[in-house]
Amino acid sequence: MINYTKISVIGLALSLSISATYAQDNLVNSLKNNQSENSAASFKFTEVINLANTPVQNQGSSGTCWSYSTNSFLESEMIKAGKKPVALSPLFSARNAYVEKGKNYVRMHGAVSLGDGGALHDVINMYRKYGAVPQEVYTGLNYGTKINKTAELGDIEKGVLEAVVKNANGELTPNWLKAYTVVIDAYLGAVPENFTYNGKKYTPKTFAQDVVGLNPDNYVELSSFNDHPFYSKFTLLVPDNWSFDQVYNVKVNELTDIIDNALKGGYTVAWATDVSEKNFSWKNGVAFVPQTPFADMTAKQKAEMFNGPQPEMEITQENRQLAFDNYQTTDDHGMHIVGLAKDQNGKEYYIVKNSWGASNDYKGYLYVTKNYVKYKTTAILLNKAGIPSAITKKLAL
Repeated sequence: MINYTKISVIGLALSLSISATYAQDNLVNSLKNNQSENSAASFKFTEVINLANTPVQNQGSSGTCWSYSTNSFLESEMIKAGKKPVALSPLFSARNAYVEKGKNYVRMHGAVSLGDGGALHDVINMYRKYGAVPQEVYTGLNYGTKINKTAELGDIEKGVLEAVVKNANGELTPNWLKAYTVVIDAYLGAVPENFTYNGKKYTPKTFAQDVVGLNPDNYVELSSFNDHPFYSKFTLLVPDNWSFDQVYNVKVNELTDIIDNALKGGYTVAWATDVSEKNFSWKNGVAFVPQTPFADMTAKQKAEMFNGPQPEMEITQENRQLAFDNYQTTDDHGMHIVGLAKDQNGKEYYIVKNSWGASNDYKGYLYVTKNYVKYKTTAILLNKAGIPSAITKKLAL
């Protein structure tokens, strides 16, 4: 059944996609009532795997979750590689993606999404093309704010690019990209050509090569849809895939098999998913797929949704696909899977690091059931060394 209420919310978010900040703020606000009074006392989580990761950050009033989550992932990759992690600049990745997105917007005559939104692969692509810088070198806070607040920037970006697409001169000048980039840098700051870190001088490219030291070709992105051949690549059809990148297609149960294998091998996973659900509680730090649909729950069941472990709906390839096709699964948010835990009944949950600060019951982390990940994932990104060998062979990696 099509969820028309959710479609109206999605429509609002998409209509504001040119300033994804608004959609992000609306998303966070929409989750504030998804909580139960006694949740923390009702769950007893035992860590099975908890991989090293850097401190939780706050993306503020911006739609840059994809950059925060994937840069957090790269920081854990540095730890896995035996390096001392550096707090990488999410706004450096985002700034460069905005430039590339603007180019695509003009080439596509405005028929592609704008705003803060992006995908996990954007960070890898920007790392490959532009390099990386420490967050202390490029904060993206260029006009007095203490946290990101990018709505005005998004609106002005849109205005500039719409004027370019309108093409009042009948022929584009060579200066439009310079003008557009100046707007971005006025808000986020100009990128330093070189900088000093720990007493040594670097460019963004040499810093990526010599300090971060990660090979962008080691990372692959996967999803699961039954309208494409399995174990082949396809273009991920979500609005924030403005670069039209392709991902590998695996079966739904293989998504969690891959994540499990990665975690057991010491590799974390970047995760793109839908969080605009009544069964996702940021405050309580728990997400699951209830056996009884929310619309059919009693008032008591709704009030106690997050008071301890609950029975879950079975997830299949078919109902996962249907939820995506009916807009019940949307590309809302990016986070970072860093571990595995069990509740008091032995059910497994992924430990997930978010980028909304440390304000919830678990100081910025969540416990998410495997069924939720199977049902609501739009993509995962990880080091290909974390993929089980049998699946690696099928993918011809």
